[in-house]
Amino acid sequence: MGKKILVIIAVNIVLFVNAQKENLSSFNAVSLTYQFHPKFFAFSEFQLRGNKDFYHPDYNAVRVAFGYKVRKNNSALIGFALINNYDNKIFNKQETRIYLQDVITQKSGIFKFENRFLFEQSWIYEPLKDLTSRRNRFRYKLNISAPLNSKKVEPGTLSANIYDEVYFTTSQKPALSRNRLFNGLSYQMSKELSLSSGYLWERNLSLIKNNNFHYLYFACNINLD
Repeated sequence: MGKKILVIIAVNIVLFVNAQKENLSSFNAVSLTYQFHPKFFAFSEFQLRGNKDFYHPDYNAVRVAFGYKVRKNNSALIGFALINNYDNKIFNKQETRIYLQDVITQKSGIFKFENRFLFEQSWIYEPLKDLTSRRNRFRYKLNISAPLNSKKVEPGTLSANIYDEVYFTTSQKPALSRNRLFNGLSYQMSKELSLSSGYLWERNLSLIKNNNFHYLYFACNINLD
């Protein structure tokens, strides 16, 4: 296990050093999942990001959703999100979003494969320009995780995690508008609480200029039953 962790840490150090050539950003999230019925659950999340300046947040998002467990390895939910963006500490864009999500999980040995399909409808307002617009977007994420010090995830388990997520939009070109790649570690502190950290690379694509973001990612996940 020790060698596996050292390899993951070494890879992230190399990526962080490379990220300094552009800009290191921060991505922080806290999520809460409440299973109030064998089939139904509620979900909420708060995100805070520093895109241009690591220490100064210029993006925040609040998400709430209600989900339904279709089968043991399949869950669907409908959600609402409110997102605020700032540029040079000035509020410049607000996005109101509704979304539908479907997650299918599969296991093979110690590996867990999570397929997430997500459709978003967004309404965007730019107060400085007094402009409004709409956007439809489809997202697909493949997440692969595996415990490093036990055969299954339980309190005290350290896991490796990697995912790739692609974004497609119908309201702008190119249709493939974003790609995210993450690798890192997560630790299951208790049945209810887990922590995750790692490196998240994001590329935003456009016909004019592509932008890269290199995030130091940290998340706290709370699950209540």
